[in-house]
Amino acid sequence: MRNIKTMIEPFKIKTVEPIKPTTEEYRRKTLKEAGYNLFNIKAEDVLIDLLTDSGTSAMSSMQWAEIMNGDESYAGARSFFAFESEVRKLTGLKHIIPTHQGRAAEKILFSIVGGKGKTIISNTHFDTTRANVEYSGAKALDLVIPEGKNPSLIHPFKGNMDIQALDSAIREIGAENIPVVVMTITNNAGGGQPVSMENIRETKKVCSKYNIPLFIDACRFAENAYFIKKREKGYDKKTPLEISKEMFSYCDGATMSAKKDALVNIGGFLALNNDDLAQKCRNMLILTEGFSTYGGLAGRDLSAIAQGLREVVEEDYLAYRIRSVEYVGERLTEKNVPIILPPGGHAIFVDAEAMLPHIPKHQYPAQALACELYAVGGIRGVEIGSAMMDRDPITRENRPAKMELVRLAIPRRVYTQSHMDYVIEILDIVNQEKNKIRGMKMVSEAPVLRHFTARFEQV
Repeated sequence: MRNIKTMIEPFKIKTVEPIKPTTEEYRRKTLKEAGYNLFNIKAEDVLIDLLTDSGTSAMSSMQWAEIMNGDESYAGARSFFAFESEVRKLTGLKHIIPTHQGRAAEKILFSIVGGKGKTIISNTHFDTTRANVEYSGAKALDLVIPEGKNPSLIHPFKGNMDIQALDSAIREIGAENIPVVVMTITNNAGGGQPVSMENIRETKKVCSKYNIPLFIDACRFAENAYFIKKREKGYDKKTPLEISKEMFSYCDGATMSAKKDALVNIGGFLALNNDDLAQKCRNMLILTEGFSTYGGLAGRDLSAIAQGLREVVEEDYLAYRIRSVEYVGERLTEKNVPIILPPGGHAIFVDAEAMLPHIPKHQYPAQALACELYAVGGIRGVEIGSAMMDRDPITRENRPAKMELVRLAIPRRVYTQSHMDYVIEILDIVNQEKNKIRGMKMVSEAPVLRHFTARFEQV
C-alpha cells in the first residue's frame, strides 16, 4: 500500500461565502476606532477570523437537512427527543437539559451549587466558566499539572489535572465546601491540551474518595478522544465514540457548548445523574431559558446538534481536524514562532510573552500581538492572558495570567490549507518585525468578562 502523505479535507465545498481584503492603513484606523479590542471589529473587516471556534463551524448537508426537519412544537417536540437520545447515548447520563449555549449551562449549574464559601476546582477554568463560578460568590481554583504551565515543553497530555494537588486542596479546603470538580476536555485556556483517560480515571477516584461529583466540560470531547486514541497506550484500536463513552462513564455530570464539537452555530446542554439537582436545574432553566424540552433553542437547532454529535466522532473527520492544526504548528515552529507545544486540537496558541519580551506583563503583550496580527494581515485572534483574567473579585486587583497567549482558534470545516498558509506567512512577518510592537494600557473595562468590551490604547 502506498504511503500518501497529503492530508485532504474529508468533504467537498457546496456553498461559499466571500471574504473582503482590506489595506493595512484601513485596518490600523479600524483598530484605533475599536479601542484596540478585536471583539469590537466588524466581521466584514476581518480576512481570516480565528477569534473563536465556537459557533463558527460549517454545517454538513445532513445537518442542513435536519434544520428543515426540525419540529418547532413548544413542548415535547420530536427534535428534543432526537437530541436527548444522542446525548444520552454518548454520555450515559440520565437527565439531559438543553441550553442555548455552554455558558447558560454553567450559569444554571453554578447558581445552584456555587455561592459564598464554596470552591470549584478544575484543571483550568475557561473565561466564562470562571466568571460564572465567581459571579455565584464561589472561588475558582485551577490545578493543571506543572507541565501544562510550560509552553515549550513537549508532553502528550498537558491538560491533565494535578492529582496530588487535587487531593491536598480537598483536604485543606474541606470536601463539604467543594460542590463539584470540573474537568475541561480539551483544556482550552491551557492551550487546547488534551487530558488522558488515566487522568480522568484518577480524578474520579479522588472525587469518589471525598464524595464530590465530577463534571466534564465537554466542549471538545471528540478532539480529546482522538488524542487519547493516538497517544495513550491501549486505545489505538478503539473508535473515538468508544473512547468518548468511556470518558463520560467516569463523570457524574457534564456541561457542553454544542457550538464546538457538535458542529453547530448555537446550542448546548447540561447533563447529570442526580435527580434532585436535575429538578433544580430544570426549574431555573424554565425561569431563564425556556421550557425543559427546548431550553432557549429552536427545534431545528436541536435536530442539527443531534446530527452533529453523530458526525463529530467519525475518525476521518477527527484525523483531518487534528492534523490540520498540527500542520500549522509545525510550520510556525520551523519559522521560530513560539507556540504552545505540542499544538492543541482546536487552536494554535502563540506565546506572546516569549515573542515580545520587551513588553511587560502589565502592558498586555498578548493583546498587543493580537492587534498587530490584525493590522498586518487582517487575522483576528483572541488574547488569552492577563486581560482575560479579570480582576480579583474580592481585592479588585489585576490578576496576572500564568501565560500570555494569543489563541488562533480554527473554525471546523471552514478554511482550507491555503488560508492557513497565509496565516503562517503573516505570523512569520510579525515575528520578524516584533520589536516595533508596543504595549497596551486598558482605559475602560466592565466588572466581569472585561476582555469582551474593554478599550485599550497603545503605550
